[in-house]
Amino acid sequence: MTEHWLPEILRSPLAAFIGEECTVTLVDQLNIFEPACLRYALSKGLGLGIVLGGCVVKLPQLFKILKSKSVVGISLSSYVLEVIANIITIAYNFRKGYDFTTYGEALFIGAQNYIITLLILLMTGRASLGLLAGAFLAVFTHALFSSALVNSALLSTLYGLTIPLVVSSRIPQIYTIHKNKYTGQLSAFAVFNYFFGTAARLFTTLVQVDDPLVLIGVVLATVANGVLAAQMLYYWNAPAPKDKYRLDSKKDE
Repeated sequence: MTEHWLPEILRSPLAAFIGEECTVTLVDQLNIFEPACLRYALSKGLGLGIVLGGCVVKLPQLFKILKSKSVVGISLSSYVLEVIANIITIAYNFRKGYDFTTYGEALFIGAQNYIITLLILLMTGRASLGLLAGAFLAVFTHALFSSALVNSALLSTLYGLTIPLVVSSRIPQIYTIHKNKYTGQLSAFAVFNYFFGTAARLFTTLVQVDDPLVLIGVVLATVANGVLAAQMLYYWNAPAPKDKYRLDSKKDE
């Protein structure tokens, strides 16, 4: 039996996080270069970091909108599609029983995306649509988490549809930036965090999740986020066009 040199108050949560077997190998035996456990521990650590990052990744975008009172350059359809994809992703992974660290950021990002969607509607004179959207999403979410209303086969199909949905949610934003030659109120912090987050998620998916649907979705999301990150760099110092969506403007378009 391997002796535990790490105090139990520290060892217990670590064992709960990476498993008893890998705790024995990496910590008790100090075999820190054992490939399987090292890869798993790195994946769990990255996954937790991604989830924690998801708690704040859209906050700079929120603050930027509130400060400028403008949503110029931000695509409403992108956010609507992304919120729907977030909800389906959470329901699919939860009902499959996957580790929360492999998908948990979708919960926090989805909440922030919904708030940004409401701000876009408010600042473009369509606040009432936000209430209708909220009611629809509540019913939609309840249905997805209920096996009586949405069976596993249908949920898998819906999750499969989120793969093109996630990519298509980026296309309006990519097109908006390309058309305006300007990134507007889009947050560079959010864009680059999204890109690096999905790139890291690709690693955790390969290590922890044996599901081709999830892997394909992460690969395509990484590519789409990479395009947005490239646009952010390319149009970094581009001059601003006329702001058509400022809250205090006399005419909304």
